[in-house]
Amino acid sequence: MTDERRFRIGVLGSGKGSNFVAIADACAAGTVAAEVALVVSDVAEAGILARARERSIPARFIPPGKFRTRLDEDAERAYVAALQTAEVDLVVLAGFMRVLKDGFLRAFAGSIVNIHPSLLPSFPGLAAWQQALAHGVRVTGCTVHFVDAGVDSGPIIGQQTVPVLDDDTPETLHQRIQAAEHALYPQCV
Repeated sequence: MTDERRFRIGVLGSGKGSNFVAIADACAAGTVAAEVALVVSDVAEAGILARARERSIPARFIPPGKFRTRLDEDAERAYVAALQTAEVDLVVLAGFMRVLKDGFLRAFAGSIVNIHPSLLPSFPGLAAWQQALAHGVRVTGCTVHFVDAGVDSGPIIGQQTVPVLDDDTPETLHQRIQAAEHALYPQCV
């Protein structure tokens, strides 16, 4: 038996939490040598909070403040404090639909990762699978990257390709990209 402290992950999410589930399950199985210490959402009824509670992982809603696409200053301080109190080593964004700003980035410099549903630098921003279809690419995929001050612009950690099929709809392509995300994200964490 060892008294070594386990590597601790804090997860931020706004939605269903499917990438969180992939990571938490990989941690529980020992595939990822870490533990999820805290899940925080900017959406009170987000599925990610329910998925965390099902796994007995601490889960909190913290109001995001007055802005639609980012945390306001008070919210940012509350998120940083919650993650620091949980002593997280890595902040994992799992469908967190807000851009993180300077104070947050400084608090966890080099320790924030995100997954994006395209092969960055192609198709940053929202609905990347729809962008891929509109541009007629034959291959798209997903990217895990470090978070910096830009949008989907940080250094790339890993990528997984997904073919674009002739009969793909935005929904079918998105489903296949999400399946690739669930495999790639735990590997990169």
